[in-house]
Amino acid sequence: MNRNACIALLIFLLGAGGLTAQIPDFVYSPTIGTPQLFTAGNQLGYPIIRLNTGDQLELHFDDLDESVKSYYYTIVLCNEDWTPAEVSEFDYIKGFSQIRIENYRISSVALTHYVHYTATVPDPNCIPIHSGNYLLKVFLDGDTSKLAFTKRFLVTDSRVKIQSQLLTPQNFELAHTYQNIQFRLNVSAINPPNVLDQVRVVVLQNYRWDNAIHGVKPRIYLNNDLQYNGTDDFNFEGGSEWRWADLQSFRFQSDRVQTADYGKTSTDVFLKPDADRSQREFYFYKDYNGGFIIQTTEPYSPLYQTDYATVHFVYVPGGNIPLDNKDVYVLGRFTGGGINDSCKMTWNAEKGGYERNFRMKQGYYSYSYVAVDRGDASMKGTFVQTEGNHVETENDYMILVYYRALGARADELIGITRFNSLNK
Repeated sequence: MNRNACIALLIFLLGAGGLTAQIPDFVYSPTIGTPQLFTAGNQLGYPIIRLNTGDQLELHFDDLDESVKSYYYTIVLCNEDWTPAEVSEFDYIKGFSQIRIENYRISSVALTHYVHYTATVPDPNCIPIHSGNYLLKVFLDGDTSKLAFTKRFLVTDSRVKIQSQLLTPQNFELAHTYQNIQFRLNVSAINPPNVLDQVRVVVLQNYRWDNAIHGVKPRIYLNNDLQYNGTDDFNFEGGSEWRWADLQSFRFQSDRVQTADYGKTSTDVFLKPDADRSQREFYFYKDYNGGFIIQTTEPYSPLYQTDYATVHFVYVPGGNIPLDNKDVYVLGRFTGGGINDSCKMTWNAEKGGYERNFRMKQGYYSYSYVAVDRGDASMKGTFVQTEGNHVETENDYMILVYYRALGARADELIGITRFNSLNK
């Protein structure tokens, strides 16, 4: 084996050594508060950048341990299913693989002491040069084993145009409760020799990955034109408009707050119990579709002067009876946007409701409740018994198109489109 081949093998092995999968959008450190990664200037903007452009994302988080620490971040290229791509960092990063987070500010005014950190992604010294799914990993002391949290973001190289539409499901049983997505795309720009195996699509509702639909093949394929027009292929629960918690001030209680306990060093906020909405008629109001914004109605900086509180959520099922063989979870981007143990609620027989509390920073939050069959490994949540489903509900949708070239070891993100159910 010649010298160049040995170097290439070594680079691959080093890259493969870091392929241990981490959970996307997950907080590993108990001292981390309010991790955010969003489009620059827009807290509700999903983190997407276009390849070879000046697009930027903002990274924000707090460390409630008070002392200033040495945080770094790196980016990891992933495939369409969020498994790490089996490639070297040199194949998708231009520059250094680790960036130190140097911008921080120690909190002031707030009862809760913390250090607020911020960074720009991508850094000029760490630029992604490959489109696809990326996992941003924040860790301590330049040691990736000291993982603090992870966040997803997307890098797109739009070479495929997508025509999409939202329809009422043809299935009569779903016509009033579900929303159907159909679309078509033309892949002539890449002209893949085996399009059915090389091109994959993923459809998301409200930027949720826990209920994303993938693995669907086109119903019609002719001359690089792919039509995904199955009447049951991309059906999503309509849900209801998301609930909200206005926590922009802890001193002046909003309409969703029942009471608050003010201590010398901490605050507890008790939200009004949330009732079952599964049998209610549809009611429209503007919401954040699970998103949240860190802001305050007081004359303070939302970054380093807003406070934290322990916020208590209560969900009351019909008849104060626990759901049969199901677990209930709080769903919202402030919990990571998915379903896991960190947002699982506990049944309180005395109060006749499910309870969960979270450490939350001042801001405006939207959330819902989902039920999951106990023991379901897929953690597939449903709104049927908690929020109810309506075809009229306003929802955001995103369609992603991935491509794997022959001989390639990673997926590319070659197409993306977003639309709102009210605008289709």
